[in-house]
Amino acid sequence: MSYTPLAGLSLRDIEYAVAVDDLRNFSRAAERCGVSQAGLSEQVRKLEALLDTPLFERSRRHVTPTPDGARLIALGRDVLSSARTLLEVARNRSGPLDGPLRVGVIATLGPYYVPGLLPLLRTHYPNLALRLTESMTAPMLTKLRHNELDLAFLALPLASETLHSEAIFEEPFLGVFPAQHPLAQRKNLHLADLNDPDLLLLEDGHCLRDQALSVCGMTSQRDEYGARLATSLEMLRHMIGAGEGYSLIPQLALNNRSEMDDLVQTRPLGPEASRTIGLVWRASDPRGSAFRDFARFLREHTPPGCQPATTTPEPA
Repeated sequence: MSYTPLAGLSLRDIEYAVAVDDLRNFSRAAERCGVSQAGLSEQVRKLEALLDTPLFERSRRHVTPTPDGARLIALGRDVLSSARTLLEVARNRSGPLDGPLRVGVIATLGPYYVPGLLPLLRTHYPNLALRLTESMTAPMLTKLRHNELDLAFLALPLASETLHSEAIFEEPFLGVFPAQHPLAQRKNLHLADLNDPDLLLLEDGHCLRDQALSVCGMTSQRDEYGARLATSLEMLRHMIGAGEGYSLIPQLALNNRSEMDDLVQTRPLGPEASRTIGLVWRASDPRGSAFRDFARFLREHTPPGCQPATTTPEPA
């Protein structure tokens, strides 16, 4: 993509054009902007010449934007809004985690981790303005790389030379079974016992799907014999409660959940059945040191049922 220089284009000239559009009068626009009418008119003409487009239709009785002018002035309003935001953020920031922070959270974590996280951040980071996004892993990695997100809570490990990750906590998986399922009645339950067609999974695209298959020693080709798939963890729990099969569900999704206690049984599966949740950001982000401190703070406030991460896992 070729580079177009911005020489000659000023925010002040855009501001003049927006004022004329607002007031539909050059004289009142000049008064609002604190300049002479002649000076404002000249700058608007220069802007039209630079854009190679007449912005206004002028007559003695009225001033109205041309069709192209209306579209360009709308873009100019966006430019002025972004410029004001830039100044406000720069002036108001007293630390690297003050102001807006765009944060992504995987869908199998967000509804269960974020509610407890928000009061904590409000207390310890009062000037932080979160902009939250919930999605699957692949779209969030793309947004991180394209600078559409600043941070993301993801399951690790993560193989990327352009992204940095810090482990925060280890979240156990629990086996969740229909109340009368044979595996729920076993005194000693082993992970190898879960390698069975009754294992329910999330749809493709959820990292938890592959994690569950890996824990159970199965491959992602399990669909060959008709795996039943859920669109979310909540639907997965409902399918288990309906007796369709069993699954592995992260601890946080089960905390303080008793509404189906008569329909399901929950069993621990051992330390090897877990996932590492970490914080991920672009390796080139100059706030890397602050993000590491943030990850350290989150490790010190691990959610109930989980353990602080001691190391960040390396990709296989």
